[in-house]
Amino acid sequence: MKYISYQQPDFSGRLAEFQRSGGTPPEIIQEVRKIVLQVREGGDEGLVRITNQFSPLPITRESLVLKSKPAPPPVAVREALKKSLRNIEKFYKPRLPKTWLGRNHEGARVGEIYQPLDRVGIYVPGGTAPLVSSALMTVTLARIAGVKQIAVCTPPPVQAVLHYAIRLAGATEIYQAGGAQAVAAMAYGTQSIRAVNKIFGPGNAYVAEAKRQVFGRVGVDMISGPSEIAVLADQTAQADLVASDLLAQAEHGPGSQIFLVSTEQKLIDAVKSEMESQITLLTRTQYLRETLNLGCKFVLVKNLKQGVDVIETIAPEHLSLVCKGAQGLGKTIRNCGGIFVGNYSPVAAGDYAAGPSHEYPTGGSARFSSGLTVDQFLRKTSYVQYDRTALKKGRKTIETLAEVEGLTAHKASVASRFKK
Repeated sequence: MKYISYQQPDFSGRLAEFQRSGGTPPEIIQEVRKIVLQVREGGDEGLVRITNQFSPLPITRESLVLKSKPAPPPVAVREALKKSLRNIEKFYKPRLPKTWLGRNHEGARVGEIYQPLDRVGIYVPGGTAPLVSSALMTVTLARIAGVKQIAVCTPPPVQAVLHYAIRLAGATEIYQAGGAQAVAAMAYGTQSIRAVNKIFGPGNAYVAEAKRQVFGRVGVDMISGPSEIAVLADQTAQADLVASDLLAQAEHGPGSQIFLVSTEQKLIDAVKSEMESQITLLTRTQYLRETLNLGCKFVLVKNLKQGVDVIETIAPEHLSLVCKGAQGLGKTIRNCGGIFVGNYSPVAAGDYAAGPSHEYPTGGSARFSSGLTVDQFLRKTSYVQYDRTALKKGRKTIETLAEVEGLTAHKASVASRFKK
């Protein structure tokens, strides 16, 4: 774990380390390129072969498609899933963009038409944890948007509650395939998986690189990296609660970035102590220690203003504000994926139940991008309708600008409509 203080002479230079790179190691780029090509050329055979190299439970071409009905989980789990879904639906349904038409200055009818994508692919991570929350926070949005075909790929074996959550959220197809090979299958199609229009969902470095390589063939939502949290805290923060939030994000594994930015040295020391105490009570102790040793940073700042500057530099995926004036600060900070305000707004609430999708930009990309929203499952088409009167009013503007660009055919296409 690293410690940085504003009192250090090279403080500004140390902050430059927080400018994370979204670059992918060359060896991963090459490996993913090979995987994508094998699936593109080999179809189901290539997909199954590569999947079985990494899966603890081998699949066949027949078991690639998960056709069985999921077994219902315990009542408490079903209720939790349904309550989470209700909050997601309540958050996004009123925010669906609506088709609109109006008039421009010349009286022509103009507007925008919104229509759901025909077919999407969603990647839901498996591996060390069945991420039912990722299923809820992606598949549900596609359903709300009106997408008719929602194909989900997730690594085998598909855990029972995850299977149930994927279906509950609205998936129309489920495939037992993970990694870069699943992304390639959704992008190019195989004998069993029809190609999609756009791919959504988080994953490891191989999944992220595969999405980067297939972009253009299909759309992608974002290139997600390891999970991140930054906490901006002062003397009003409770050390035990801050520590629990930092450990929660570290649970996503090595590569995760953990930041505590504080005006109080006493708080930093107390948080460190709390983390040492709490980590021994958790099930993934060694996993957590490895993550913290690689990616945890404590930053002492002179005041909250300097703290905000540090946060804007980090541009974290998750930002927790536990300080005086947190509500006001939350409305001014620009570079972050999601903001969690106060001692009783754990990031885990956003992960599972608050309503907004927890799919946020990582790796500093919050400087220029936003988290997953329902409109990303829609296509927006511009609508233009002139009548002769409106075109006559706008004729001079169009012809003048066409002349400026030297595009005489453009000018003639307007003038031809007024020949006697």
